[in-house]
Amino acid sequence: MVMDVLQSRSQIDRARTELKRRGVSMLDSRVKRAMRKLWRLNGAIGDEIKSWDVLKTVEFIEQRVPRNGAILDIGAYASEILPALHKLDFTHLAGVDLNPQLRAGPHANVIRYEVADFMATPFADSSFAAITAISVIEHGFQGQRLLSEIARLLHPGGFFIASFDYWPQKVDTGDQRFFGLDWLIFSESEVRSLIQEARGYGLAPVGALRFDTSERPVHCAGLHYTFGWLALEKSA
Repeated sequence: MVMDVLQSRSQIDRARTELKRRGVSMLDSRVKRAMRKLWRLNGAIGDEIKSWDVLKTVEFIEQRVPRNGAILDIGAYASEILPALHKLDFTHLAGVDLNPQLRAGPHANVIRYEVADFMATPFADSSFAAITAISVIEHGFQGQRLLSEIARLLHPGGFFIASFDYWPQKVDTGDQRFFGLDWLIFSESEVRSLIQEARGYGLAPVGALRFDTSERPVHCAGLHYTFGWLALEKSA
């Protein structure tokens, strides 16, 4: 399934248990202490609430991308994705974020970190086999700029994997902002529009699409919603 929806809080708990079992959870107390020492953060790497989409993303990449395939994480500051993939022996990893602390990220001797706008990166055309974005695209969403850059960076057959705030019906976020950016909780119609727009950039889903849900396991800024997860493949 290449569009999926978080259905319950229990899925989050089960996913974190699996990440810990596999030794790739950055929220394990021992790992967290080591990562905080290595990466000079005021807070922790990773977020419990993101367990479901982190696990789905890691598993998707393991199934579709070779260990030497180049992978970029956008919005990489404090993200679990790159440290987890490094632990799983992926060897060509990069991250981009506007936060200058990214330069001191985990495993900076082998992971390339760039401080830049992820919609205007310094990487060459067709550089990556996969690009990940965990709870990133809903902040300051600009569909054309995002899709244009993703399509430029992926080589044919590459994947764009994103998770985002979601509820089937429209949720008004008002003037609430995060990171100085507008906040969008994607509705079903907005995700469908994104998928349709992505086709114009040679990016298309490669499996079943699921949009339904009945529970709202995520709470933030007084709003209740869930997460969506989407994978698109660049055509040859």
